[in-house]
Amino acid sequence: MRTKRPLREPVREEAASSLKNYITPAGLQRLKDEHRFLLNRERPAVVKVVAWAASNGDRSENADYLYGKRRLRQIDSRILFLTKRINAAVVVDPAARRPGSAATRVFFGATVVYKDAVGLKHVVSIVGIDEVDLDRGYISWRSPLANALMKASPGDRVDLRAPAKTERLEIINVVYAPIPMDPFREPLGAESKPKVEGP
Repeated sequence: MRTKRPLREPVREEAASSLKNYITPAGLQRLKDEHRFLLNRERPAVVKVVAWAASNGDRSENADYLYGKRRLRQIDSRILFLTKRINAAVVVDPAARRPGSAATRVFFGATVVYKDAVGLKHVVSIVGIDEVDLDRGYISWRSPLANALMKASPGDRVDLRAPAKTERLEIINVVYAPIPMDPFREPLGAESKPKVEGP
């Protein structure tokens, strides 16, 4: 029996269901692609495995059957989660023109250059909670940093409040441009992937 990579942990359910799901067009497409993959390919493939395992007799000690049923519950949970996130989506295109002063103020979809208290420059893009990628500087619009930056313009100074300290940040630049998103990719251990036979 192969080991499968677990599905990503969903965003905390209460946070996900009580808020509008602001998201970029590319981020929404990634959620839709994952939803389609799980519903149309991965789930049917796991159902076949479970049906085959169930036909092998005693289910109480049938590892393929037990694992398959658990995997099916994970997939169904993820499908439900994605359905809720997609239905709550409010799409905001970072590249769309902003009127007047909104073009230079920080809102969802902005890419912001700022200086921290010691003078180091940082670049962050404000994205949806399903699109966070700290390695690329993509931060959630609900994060403390995004909250501190919101509505600021170049030249403004804002306070980032943290439990241990408050840090003063200076806004250098605000731009609205496309924010590249990696597309959804099938997980390596997906049941629907063709099986590769060893030598």
